[in-house]
Amino acid sequence: MVIALSIWDLALASVLVLILAAISWRMQFGIEKRLLISALRTAVQLSLIGLVLKILFDHATIFWVTLMAAVMLLLAGREVMARQERRFAGWWGFGVGTLSMFLSSFAVTVLALAVLIQPDPWFTPQYAIPLLGMVLGNTMNGIALGLDRLTSAAWQQRQAIEARLMLGFPSGKAIELIRRDSMRVGLVPIVNAMAAAGVISLPGMMTGQILAGTPPMEAVKYQILVMFLIASGTGFGTLAAVWLGSRRLFDERERLRLDRLRGAQ
Repeated sequence: MVIALSIWDLALASVLVLILAAISWRMQFGIEKRLLISALRTAVQLSLIGLVLKILFDHATIFWVTLMAAVMLLLAGREVMARQERRFAGWWGFGVGTLSMFLSSFAVTVLALAVLIQPDPWFTPQYAIPLLGMVLGNTMNGIALGLDRLTSAAWQQRQAIEARLMLGFPSGKAIELIRRDSMRVGLVPIVNAMAAAGVISLPGMMTGQILAGTPPMEAVKYQILVMFLIASGTGFGTLAAVWLGSRRLFDERERLRLDRLRGAQ
């Protein structure tokens, strides 16, 4: 049986965040406001998703599961767009990240549900929603980092890129080094997470299952599966986003078009 937490337990834990915010204010770190807002968002958002999941588990139909997954995808797409210093203008600012996450995260999650875990039915929300959430959340971070590095580096190195174009390099070659670096940046968090798993840190899903009474070795197997799914989802998603983004930076005549970035002059 899981040991239940009371509202007072959570309130006591929140005191630690308040102390951290007070230290930030006293030492002028400048992050106390963001810290408190983020903590409040965490409490509200998780409480709401808990209520939504309770209703979803009681009415487990493919329509409601698909609707929930679509909402998660759209919100993740917005987060990717918001985290970029220089994002693509118009629909592309939202579409590049969202489409890349859809192609990678959804494909990986459906594969895991239909082929590997095989719950009955395959869209059982107890498996589908948490699994998609973990894959989507990490893929979102990788894509956001990759796209931000791509657009920022293209803006900073625009003269070098245009010089390569003038020398006759095709657009893909002119931006190849930036594209590689963007891919690397997007994959660094998940690579570091896999390298530290089980040695430095115990991943969240494994910890949660152990606390819920799952045998440790069974929890380990699920965690290995999830880490591999996250790595593949992040890798394929970042690859797709960086490729689409780098193509968008050039027109059909292979001219560098930084005016397609919001804030570019």
